[in-house]
Amino acid sequence: MSKIKVKENKVQALRLVQLDEMLRSGTYPSMKKIMKEFEISRATVNRDFEFLRDRYNAPLCYDSYKNGYYYSDPTFFIKSVMLSEGELFSISTITPLLEQYKNTPLENSFKNVLSKISGMLPSEVQIDSGFISNDIQFISDPLPEIDENVFYNIFQAIKQKKSLNFDYRSISRTNYSERTVDPYKVICQKGNWYVAGFCHKHNDFRIYALSRIKNLTVTESFKFNKEYEKELHIDESFGVWNNNIEPKKIELLFNSNINTMILERTWHKNQECHQNDDGTVYLSFYSNQIQETLYWVLHFGAAVKVLNPPELKEMLSAEIKKMIQIY
Repeated sequence: MSKIKVKENKVQALRLVQLDEMLRSGTYPSMKKIMKEFEISRATVNRDFEFLRDRYNAPLCYDSYKNGYYYSDPTFFIKSVMLSEGELFSISTITPLLEQYKNTPLENSFKNVLSKISGMLPSEVQIDSGFISNDIQFISDPLPEIDENVFYNIFQAIKQKKSLNFDYRSISRTNYSERTVDPYKVICQKGNWYVAGFCHKHNDFRIYALSRIKNLTVTESFKFNKEYEKELHIDESFGVWNNNIEPKKIELLFNSNINTMILERTWHKNQECHQNDDGTVYLSFYSNQIQETLYWVLHFGAAVKVLNPPELKEMLSAEIKKMIQIY
């Protein structure tokens, strides 16, 4: 199809939507008014009328007394959707962006919602772009599965301000132990879901991964602490572990062979980042998540050097020695 023909089809599609609105307005537009409104000829109006009747089965009628056109069925309307390139791109990326809900009950819920929305759309959708959704691909991290009962009951307990009893397996344990927790909020960090709450066993606020919870039950109401945020010492940029220590200044030096990758990203909301004359990159930020920072630094291998703090350097050195013993 030629570019001129494509353009004509787009113009007609938009005009039909506007004409449909005019016919449904109850104003009984005349032929003369329609011609003037859209700056088209009588022949073009007749072609549009024919298109409405043949393609959409529009109940188009003419009222000789009011000298205008109308729909005999007042509930009729054109089921047509015009999508711009930006809107089409947004739609094409919705499903991949839902990867953060993968392996949670919300995954199927969102798919059902999208399916219902899709069913409400007309069979023909006008696309104002040559964009093809297959041109983009998303690769997500592997995520743990979360039990549906655990997921929904935690949200319900937070809403009702009720305590939770459950069995929990921490990351370094081989067995489960019982917990009683007053839940305050749910945190999703990079697709991993956690509940933050007051743990009766430890008499302190703790963070629990939803994927490591089983046998969960909702129990009695608890007294809600409105200032609970002061008890949660997490770093939204680097980690959710509740570390009750003062943030430390993390200072790193990256090799010149990955300088562009380091410079082009915001690793932390309070970071300082600049390139040195030799091509290396200095990065610093404040965080109380030393353990999480260690894991992050390790994946850069020999391309990064820890400058500060001393405890992070010691932790990294100890971890490297353990790795050497293994290999």
